[in-house]
Order: sequence, then C-alpha cells, then structure tokens
Amino acid sequence: MTNDLPIIVLSRDVEAFLIPSGAHIYLHKDTEVTITQALGSSYTVNIYGNLARIDGKDADVLGKEPIAPPPKTLPEGMTLSELVWDELKTCYDPEIPVNIVDLGLIYHADAITMAEEKYKIEITMTLTAPGCGMGPILTEDIKRKMLSLPHVIDANIELVFDPPWDRSMMSDAAKLQLGML
Repeated sequence: MTNDLPIIVLSRDVEAFLIPSGAHIYLHKDTEVTITQALGSSYTVNIYGNLARIDGKDADVLGKEPIAPPPKTLPEGMTLSELVWDELKTCYDPEIPVNIVDLGLIYHADAITMAEEKYKIEITMTLTAPGCGMGPILTEDIKRKMLSLPHVIDANIELVFDPPWDRSMMSDAAKLQLGML
C-alpha cells in the first residue's frame, strides 16, 4: 500500500496536539508530515504514524495561508445566532471529516444578552466517546471562535455525556458523507 499524500516539510517549529490523547507537543522545523484532513480551521497531519492537530493560524508552517478569523461585524441580514451556528460548523472532529454540528455533538447554542449589543454564548455539547482526549482541545477551540464573533464578550461551553452520543444524532448529510446512508 502506498501513501498518495504529498510530504510536507515544516517551515518552522509549531505547537500541535496529539490525536486522540490531546497531549500538547512541539513539531520541529524540517519535520516531514502529510496532511490527512484540512477542514474548518485546523489541519490533521500524520507524523511518523501518529496524528497531530495544527491550528489554522499556523497554516503557514504547512505552506498554506493562515485561516482568517470571522468578521468583526455581523454580516448584513444575519443574526448572531445564525453566525454562531455557522462558526460551529467550522469545528471538526480531528479524526472524522464531519463538522461537530452535523455529527450531532452540539445539543444547544444560545446567545444570552448581557448588555446592549453584548452577548454571552452558552453551548452544551458532547463527544463521540466520553474518554476522548481531544474534548478539552475542541471546547477551547469553540470558545476561542465564539469570543472572536462580533458583540460576544463571554462564552461557556459545557461538556455533557447525558444523553450519550450515538450515530442516530448525525445529520443525513454526515451519514451520507461517511457512507452510512
């Protein structure tokens, strides 16, 4: 079996997270990797048979353009709630090429008014497996994205395991993408 993915040589040192443990690591300049997933605002790379997640802000290390942050103002005709859900769709499980909304991991997301044009985002979510080491990395990624949205001053992401996630929570689009439909 041959690997058809192109080898990329890292252009500088970069922080990353091992998948699925979530352990924080440093990848060094001139290390050879292959990109296995480039979805949302992060990259999953194969390094010596292990998977690691590199944040989109560090895409230059892979020879890619850094991923732009969301707009500083609400796009015309869009509500904050719609923007929250759109931004959540840019978050991906690092091992499954489907966003966390279509995977059914988001149980609810609400924008709570704190003051005039100041909001707190409350999100309740789960993981595909309770012991997943990537849970804290995903929740921090979501929080960072929510805090970058216009008018958002706080974000709380609650990780729950009741009800437990199962495949029936996936959207039909996710099931189709994964060959389950």
